[in-house]
Amino acid sequence: MIGRSLSNSVINLGIQDQYAEALNQLGFEFEVLAEQEGDASLGNGGLARFSACQMDSLATLDYPAWGYGLRYEYGLFRQIIVDGFQHEQPDYWLNFGNPWEIERIHVTYEVKFNGTVEEVDMNGEKVKVWIPGETVEAVAYDNPIPGYGTKNTINLRLWAAKPSNQFDLEAYNTGDYINSIVNRQNTEAISNVLYPDDRSHQGKEMRLKQQYFFVSASLQDIIRRFKEAHNNFDELPEQVALHLNDTHPSLSIAEIMRILVDEEHLGWSKAWNIVNKIFSFTTHTVVAEGLEKIPVDLLGSLLPRHLQILYEINSNFMEELKKKIGLDYNRLSRMSIIEEGAVKSIRMANLSIVCSHTVNGVSKVHSNTLKTKTFKDFYELWPEKFQYTTNGVTQRRWIVVSNPSLCALLSKWLGTEAWIRNADLLTGLRDHVDNTSFRHEWKMVKRLNKMRLAEYIETMSGVKVSLDAMFDVQVKRIHEYKRQLLNIFGIIHRYDCLKNMDKNDRRKVVPRVCIIGGKAAPGYEIAKKIIKLCHAVAEKVNNDADIGDLLKLVFIPDYNVSVAELVIPGADLSQHISTAGHEASGTGSMKFLMNGCLLLATADGSTVEIIEELGSDNLFLFGAKVEEVAELREKGGALKVPLQFARVLRMVRDGYFGDKDYFQSLCDTVEVGNDFYLLGSDFGSYLEAQAAADKAFVEPDKWIKMSILSAAASGRFSSDRTIREYAERTWKIDPCQCPF
Repeated sequence: MIGRSLSNSVINLGIQDQYAEALNQLGFEFEVLAEQEGDASLGNGGLARFSACQMDSLATLDYPAWGYGLRYEYGLFRQIIVDGFQHEQPDYWLNFGNPWEIERIHVTYEVKFNGTVEEVDMNGEKVKVWIPGETVEAVAYDNPIPGYGTKNTINLRLWAAKPSNQFDLEAYNTGDYINSIVNRQNTEAISNVLYPDDRSHQGKEMRLKQQYFFVSASLQDIIRRFKEAHNNFDELPEQVALHLNDTHPSLSIAEIMRILVDEEHLGWSKAWNIVNKIFSFTTHTVVAEGLEKIPVDLLGSLLPRHLQILYEINSNFMEELKKKIGLDYNRLSRMSIIEEGAVKSIRMANLSIVCSHTVNGVSKVHSNTLKTKTFKDFYELWPEKFQYTTNGVTQRRWIVVSNPSLCALLSKWLGTEAWIRNADLLTGLRDHVDNTSFRHEWKMVKRLNKMRLAEYIETMSGVKVSLDAMFDVQVKRIHEYKRQLLNIFGIIHRYDCLKNMDKNDRRKVVPRVCIIGGKAAPGYEIAKKIIKLCHAVAEKVNNDADIGDLLKLVFIPDYNVSVAELVIPGADLSQHISTAGHEASGTGSMKFLMNGCLLLATADGSTVEIIEELGSDNLFLFGAKVEEVAELREKGGALKVPLQFARVLRMVRDGYFGDKDYFQSLCDTVEVGNDFYLLGSDFGSYLEAQAAADKAFVEPDKWIKMSILSAAASGRFSSDRTIREYAERTWKIDPCQCPF
């Protein structure tokens, strides 16, 4: 999810001023030109954006690294809002080409599917031979990622699916043109759409095809480059480190075993020993229910040889495990890579843990959850494997590119631009926090960014907002655990209070512009209803003459990286309000922190570490702690919810915002006894945190000081620190500077 590339590239290359001047001489403005670029539609959400930050840091810190992915023709989807309802449209981001990519037509690999596995005699030994039923070509497209302040540029290699030349030739020779076109379309569909809907068998098959296509092409490329300089596979662990960023590429374990055993003819034990030394794994999942599983029948049909390999890996693992823990069949069953049951499946997380030398969590809270709950059995077996490296975001994108006014201010008062490569230097802002001139300039930067955001909101929605209001933002994927519904209920409560105040009391209220943005997965009905409720509440609130500028609610459609670059610098307050224990890290909070935005948050994900760095007095905390959540859920129907929550829920149920019947099922999810994500339980604490934010906002000096301290604490959450820790502790690699 790399967003636009032009601004980032010219900044990292150090040619922004010269480039802008050259454009000016040609009669163009750099800012206008940059706006013409569309976002690369290669991912969705925090994990995809985190991957882009990792690539930026790898290049900047001179580490020898490649990124691999799929060249999605359409990406996820464009979010269109019609009458408050989300509609999905294809994102034709490649319609006019991608000037940043380099097609490598000579870098192609065959990727095979289906077919049978036969046993043949080779030099007196029985070996397995996979005879595929379908073959497609993977074509490489390279996207250079330049580092900042270095001559190093690394590569993001993306794969596009094309029909094999052999198949095309046979089809044309037999005159079967129509069938050849249909098959070509079916082949190219492999790299067409990000996250195909997997509620159907066809969707599940397409997602598995995508995963294997990506894995097979990437590993063939890696092995080819290794063999160009080496002829002994014993050297592979010294030359190659393969990192699994979540379980989506975990089929690479079976694939590289297949390559080493079936194609390079290494013995199983030797190949397994090599594989165990080259893989490391980061899981971004918190709860066991969210871990990826692949049905055995589907895998066996599409990748028959890989299923055999996975069975053998699991058989060997089970035998070793029995020697260590005995015949504890419950534990053996939990740890097995194969899950028995109504749908026999491959547990991809278990596979990744068994094969990897290191298993990473992405925050302190997340790591503790993995050790004590999600992967407790594995942690007790291999405690030395488990570590955590807190995620981070790149200050080059999230300050230098997205907030040039703040960038200039930071360089001026820190007396150097070195913070762009060394974010730890941002702590130097603490030395100036009491300087009146500095605080005034900081305030002016914030107001300038709010002006930019206000103009965008008016253009996008027609809603005119006051710059004197607190810009209160929650932008992220729409999901029950992220609790956008809690935010909307808080807005309804604020509106209800305003309606019941007299005019004199209303004058004392802190004006708010509440901004919500994010996409709901196409099949996620509750998330779509949350979006609809947001619009229904906005319709009522924004058109109420009694309220005026005291409260506005705006939904930003089709939220993406470029929109984030406007929203994040312009935010005063940012909400990160997931139910404690459900957010793995939450990199969004780090982006807001870097831009001097105050956080209203639960103690979840990386917020715990932000509290350690920033101090609890400089953000607004609320809600149940991780260790309290299970007990609260057990109480279920015995929990008492605040009267304010019951009133807000009744307003929605009774149709105060319209669509009474449509919202009934949404309301059911938060009724006492059904409230899995504890909205009612946390509502009172949430309102107290909102009141504390109001109180701080009316003291401008206090608010600005907290804003400065937030940015000063953000250096720890740079992806440069994240990558440096991975390089030193997990991959064991050193910087490799370009000699030219």
